[in-house]
Parts: sequence; C-alpha cells; structure tokens
Amino acid sequence: MSQHYRYLIIGAGMTADAAVRGIRQIDPTGSVGLIGAEPEPPYDRPPLSKGLWQGGPLDKVWRNTPEKGLELHLGRRALTLDRQNKEVIDSQQDRYSFDKLLLATGGTPRQLPFEGERIIYFRTLADYRRLRTLTEQGQRFAVIGGGFIGSEIAAALAMNGKEVVMLFPEETIGGRVFPRALGLFLNDYYRAKGVQVLAGETVTALELSDTQCLLKTASRQSIQVDGVVAGIGIQPNIELAQAAGLEVNNGIVVDEYLRTGDPDIYAAGDVAAFHNPALGKRIRVEHEDNANTMGQLAGRNMAGAADPYHHLPFFYSDLFELGFEGVGELDARLETVADWQQPGGKGVVYYLEDGRVRGVLLWDVWGQVDAARALIAEPGPLRPDSLRGRLPS
Repeated sequence: MSQHYRYLIIGAGMTADAAVRGIRQIDPTGSVGLIGAEPEPPYDRPPLSKGLWQGGPLDKVWRNTPEKGLELHLGRRALTLDRQNKEVIDSQQDRYSFDKLLLATGGTPRQLPFEGERIIYFRTLADYRRLRTLTEQGQRFAVIGGGFIGSEIAAALAMNGKEVVMLFPEETIGGRVFPRALGLFLNDYYRAKGVQVLAGETVTALELSDTQCLLKTASRQSIQVDGVVAGIGIQPNIELAQAAGLEVNNGIVVDEYLRTGDPDIYAAGDVAAFHNPALGKRIRVEHEDNANTMGQLAGRNMAGAADPYHHLPFFYSDLFELGFEGVGELDARLETVADWQQPGGKGVVYYLEDGRVRGVLLWDVWGQVDAARALIAEPGPLRPDSLRGRLPS
C-alpha cells in the first residue's frame, strides 16, 4: 500500500493529537496520516498512574482526536525515513509520502540489565491494564524507581490496599529532583502510608515461579512479590531521525519553529530538544504540558504558521494527599531556598544557579505557575534571602 498525505505524523500519543488540532486551526481540510506503534488511538497518559487508580473512568482517557481528513495507521512502527523522496516505510511494509512530516516518536522505557518479562516497565495503556489485572490476583508488589512514575505507582498501589516495597538507588524518593530534606520527609511519609521504602538499594536479579517473583538486591535481601513495576526513565526514540541524517543531541534537535535541519520535517514532544529562552539553554521535556503545547504549535507551523516555541513547560504530580507543580529546572544539585509555610505540607522551593532562579517547586501551592515562569525569566542577580515570600505559599 502507498498513500500520500499533506501532513504525516509518526507517533500517536498526546503530542500527535495536539498536532492534529494545531493543523486544523490553520488548515481545515488537508489530509493527515498518523502512524502509531500502539493499537490504541491517542489517549491521555497521566491518568494511567494517577486518576485511574482513584476511581477515574477509563473512557475519560481518550483524546477524541478530530477525525475529519485523518487516517490512523495503528499497531505499526515507522522503520525508514527517506528524506529525498519524502517517504516513510512502516513495519508492515506500507509506504507513505508526505509534504510535511512530524516526528512525535516519544520515548522507550529504560530496562534493567537482567531478564524479566514479568517486569512491567510502566508507560502505556497496555501496561496499566496488565498491572490492574495483576492487582486483582495478587497482594504484594515491588516498585523499582523513586522518580515520577515510581512514586506515583507506589502511592496508587498503596491507596488500593496493596502491600508495596519501593526500591531505588538514591537516598530519597525524588532524590534527583527534591532537596534532601524534602526527600527524607517523603521517605517517612511513604512509610507512614504503609510502603516499605528501601532507599539506596538496587535490584541485581529476578527469579520467577508460576505466580510470584523473587527479587535479589545488592544488600543481599530477597523480596517475594506478586508483581514488579519499574519506572527508571525513558530513552528518546531518535533512531529514525538519526538514520535519516537529522541532528540528534539528547533528542531530535529543532529550531524555535520546531523544524529539524530539514525544513519539511518537524519534531515535538518527549523526543524534541529545543532551546528555551528563559533558561538560555537547549532542553528536552517529558511532561504533559510540553506535549500539548509543543504538539499544537508544531501542527500550526506545519500548516503554514510561523509561531516560535518559547514556552517554559510545567509538570505536576500527585502522591497520596500531596500534590505539586514544578516549573523549569528542578535539579537537586542546584542551590535551593525553601520557603515553607509548613515543612513538607505547603511551600515553595527555589532552585538557583549563578544568581538566577532556574526552577520553582510549588508544593501544595496552586495558581502560581505563570509567576514562577516570570521569576525564572528574570536576569538577576537575585540573593537567596530575597526569595522568601516572593511567591505566596
């Protein structure tokens, strides 16, 4: 089969859906083709580790991508990109030619260095369904990783009455993001919620029986569970772009209009490395706000707009009764200034480097994302003591 589209999108996630909507804002009728590795049409990813575990209905995850002039090619992967002939070949050997192409290929979960088909590397709707089925059969679960996915899944399982063992190599939950004092607070908070927190621990082996998994750790502990979930980050899917000779550097490199080195090929979402003016550097962001905003703008620009992407994305998380939003660079290695109304309960943490605010953590503080963006854009220099009370907590 061979088909031609005015706009071809590789990827079928939130970014792709947003791109279709962006295209339609400028071009109501141009043909759009969408190639997706998963069998499902675009859906919201955050509820998989958040709302669906708190009683949210599954049918609310669907994005309901505008169907007019759109053809979905799902359950297949794009294998080759021929830039000269503007053609893509997929895993079913179907061919697609295009006028404009968007690479919204996302990322692939990092995996542990040992065999284990029973480990759920949590990312997709299929992963959610698989874990939900396991929770109907088993009671005790191991969660490997203390980052965003690990902390959210551990909380979700515990809130659903499951016994949870959480293992990660850092000293604290969120150790790469949160200041040490906040991370230590989270360790104790999770333990108070019934989660067995094994900080500074790594898994070295996995042994399987018919229904259970036995984890071996570096400290020679043996942990028997009914299921294992791992959230240890993703690798951006750059292979297609790299093979086509496009520039990659921690993602597919794009200009401020989200174009790659080829003016007819764009990239957006988890996979795109873009320059952010407020931070003065090239970054890559793996969160919902970036997928939605960047995807929409990429679609608009593919259809003829010329809108620069200067947006500084934010992200958010829910951990039991705790909730937070983050803007900019939240890197625990930076200098931090914590302005707590109640330590661990409500407050603002500022991340500084060379007299500038690089990131802001809004911990149970809401409605301040735009103010945080404005603060990050300030050239400084700012004294740490001047930040207390700068944003209302």
